[in-house]
Amino acid sequence: MTSTTRLTVAQALVRFLAAQYTERDGARHRLIAATWGIFGHGNVAGVGQALLEHADLMPYHQGRNEQAMVHAAVGYARQSNRLSTHAVTTSVGPGATNLVTGAALATVNRLPVLLLPGDTFATRTADPVLQQLELPHAGDVSVNDTLRPVSRFFDRVTRPEALVPAALQAMRVLTDPVETGAVTLALPQDVQAEAYDWPDAFFADRVWTVRRPAADPDALAAAVTAIRAARRPLVVAGGGVHHSRAEDALAAFAEATRIPVAATQAGKGSLRWDHPQDVGGIGHTGTATADELARTADLVIGVGTRYTDFTTASHTLFTGDGVRFLNLNIAAFDAHKLAAAPLVADARSALEQLTAALALCGHRAADRYVAEYTEDKERWEQRVDAAYEAEEPDVRPTQTQVLGALDALVDDTDVLVNAAGSLPGDLHKLWRTRSRDQYHLEYGYSCMGYEIPAAIGVAMAAPGRPVWALVGDGTYLMMPTEIVTAVQEGVPIKLLLVQNHGYASIGGLSESVGGERFGTAYRYPADDGTFTGAPLPVDLAANAASLGMRVLRAKTVRDLREALARARTSDTPTCVYVETETADTVSGPPPAQAWWDVPVAETATRPSAVKARELYERHVSTRRRHL
Repeated sequence: MTSTTRLTVAQALVRFLAAQYTERDGARHRLIAATWGIFGHGNVAGVGQALLEHADLMPYHQGRNEQAMVHAAVGYARQSNRLSTHAVTTSVGPGATNLVTGAALATVNRLPVLLLPGDTFATRTADPVLQQLELPHAGDVSVNDTLRPVSRFFDRVTRPEALVPAALQAMRVLTDPVETGAVTLALPQDVQAEAYDWPDAFFADRVWTVRRPAADPDALAAAVTAIRAARRPLVVAGGGVHHSRAEDALAAFAEATRIPVAATQAGKGSLRWDHPQDVGGIGHTGTATADELARTADLVIGVGTRYTDFTTASHTLFTGDGVRFLNLNIAAFDAHKLAAAPLVADARSALEQLTAALALCGHRAADRYVAEYTEDKERWEQRVDAAYEAEEPDVRPTQTQVLGALDALVDDTDVLVNAAGSLPGDLHKLWRTRSRDQYHLEYGYSCMGYEIPAAIGVAMAAPGRPVWALVGDGTYLMMPTEIVTAVQEGVPIKLLLVQNHGYASIGGLSESVGGERFGTAYRYPADDGTFTGAPLPVDLAANAASLGMRVLRAKTVRDLREALARARTSDTPTCVYVETETADTVSGPPPAQAWWDVPVAETATRPSAVKARELYERHVSTRRRHL
């Protein structure tokens, strides 16, 4: 006779989640390491009570904003190489719909997170309940259905026994390196509290093996032939290199073949910045070295990349005569992009196979090609030095000088978290990444407000390491609330808060497309309807302090260096606040080395828009469709 235990649906779910593990390369990890939650009438008596009932099995973290809780879980998952993540529970209504942005971010970036929103009554005895969306044409729709398009798996558990297959499918997707992303189990509030006799086997430890599929022999042979025939090959390393922990395999491949390696935002750090084959970021925010190699490459070897528009410069970057693509990716969907020869496999496994096969024939890039990109890289590093340099220590720093001060301080244990604004472009071009996980840029969704909660998640996954959230004033105002969480739980994140009085990145973009920076500055309105008056009298440092954070104000380069050093050794959440000087041609970052397609008004009367359209049409004419 099958033994059973009588529990509520919520209690059973918590016990089940506590018994799930991943395993890769012989190392085992707890899959759901903790649960974040904000409680309301849709989950307080269900999942909330269950977390209290089983506090010994499932750690709980209290959040302040539902979207931010997802960001924290995603930060934890990325730092854990997708082998461990957090769950997030909310009430029905606004709490549930606040998950949508975080869910989209997780799915876009292929990072696992489990969402457990409360839902309306499955029995419909209390109908409509508080916060219920009523649709006359569909009685089975709730606000949670907004999570369907941004979830890799969605199920609504309307009966206790339905939890068993739903939970197992949820774990399958979370641990699948191809399918992973946001997973949603919508939990009607009456079902959460309903008791059921559960088979004890449901609560037994369950291990989900994360596979490393090798390349098909025929596809591997074709890849070797293509590489041997290439005169100017270039590797584009994406986030899949990190997800696979393929950094050492990539380094071995690059050293054996001497093929240069450029990195996307997600792939930066695949090689250390000073590795001989590392040529920096690629695409619109890339280095001159990498982008020139991309323009002249005859074979582009994509490893774990999605080829976003920033990477391809909106399909204007890879323009060499006869250029072809070889894509190594565990997802067939990505491996076939740009009409590539696909190598569908785990990044580490396939790189090891390629290295071994090429070694048999002694294949290496030509000396002349190596000398070319080595010299170009040296010249680029001189430009980085010039951007970072601050000859006058008692003046207000530019943003690139802020990065220079941080660059001079950190070592390979530090982690930088960023997502939006002008910082991603500067970091991609300039930052000298020292370790495989130092550079944590969320640029798949580029979500303002990601940095602070994600830094908390990263710090939880990497205790003892200095974790920096790099935030502009626009991003800060989107979501500073989790500072309270960092203070409450004693997570010593370091917040580098850069005040430049508005949306500087979009301001620059607006100017380049004829928008004249309209609506991008944090200033009082002028008489002509534009926001070009005096800066707003906000004090973001005081705001951070009011939320419980230790704040260090830096007015000059000298102040900044001292504040950063103090923050790095602090064992409490600490903010370094600095107001930056407008960048100029001497101390500003190098301009974009490749184009990015942002459509410009086709008809306009303002001269700035007319001029921008002329430039836009010239760039569009260089776009190439690879077939």
